[in-house]
Amino acid sequence: MREFVFALEYEPGTNPVADVLEAHAGTRIRSLSYHVTPDSLWRVDHATGSAEALEALEAAYAEPAYFADCLVRDDCGATCETQVLDRSNEELVVYTYWDRTDDCTSVPHLALEYLGTGLLFETYREGRRHRWRIILDDDAPVREFFDALGTEVGECTGIEMLRLADVDPERSLERASVEPDIPPEQRDAVRAAVEHGYYETPRAIELDELAARLDIPRSTLSYRLRRAEAAMASSLVAGDRARVEPEM
Repeated sequence: MREFVFALEYEPGTNPVADVLEAHAGTRIRSLSYHVTPDSLWRVDHATGSAEALEALEAAYAEPAYFADCLVRDDCGATCETQVLDRSNEELVVYTYWDRTDDCTSVPHLALEYLGTGLLFETYREGRRHRWRIILDDDAPVREFFDALGTEVGECTGIEMLRLADVDPERSLERASVEPDIPPEQRDAVRAAVEHGYYETPRAIELDELAARLDIPRSTLSYRLRRAEAAMASSLVAGDRARVEPEM
């Protein structure tokens, strides 16, 4: 068996759940259960975040425009049912079911068509990024599936292949996703800060001097460092949670 991991990146306004996740940093969704047939799809998601974020997320799930994983941008005519199974101040569990029409398509339906039956799906969402992990047969035609998926997502959703490898029983998508996605300019700022002793005690260089060395405004450097530090802190906490939470 192999695992195929890839990610979709939704553009603003193309997916109501992604819009909420982007607006509420630190909010995450992982799939607890996932099932697909040629004519239907149903899943159970577990979300964590602030009470405000979960309230917005619950509303997004209920929007008429939301169909779990449907890649069709226009109205496909399908019927979708969502139901909250559990809710607390920091956790939300949502069940989603929809009947497929001739116009509908989705990641699992394309996988079923190209990769065959007996697939296992695992998903993890944070911000606009939706990571997929599919457990499949060694001989499954992954390239054909990925090419077809790229055609279906069009220009509204970015797509990136992340990994194709033998199954690692110790690896889950959530744990693989705790490393923060830090933009290159923020990584460069942190690297320069470390190299010049900004994080030493006492500091070997002050922010003004470091900004001058990098030839960027002090405010820009401060912003990049704060954003990178926030991402790394969130990643650290997510990693701790992943180590103590049971596997799916």
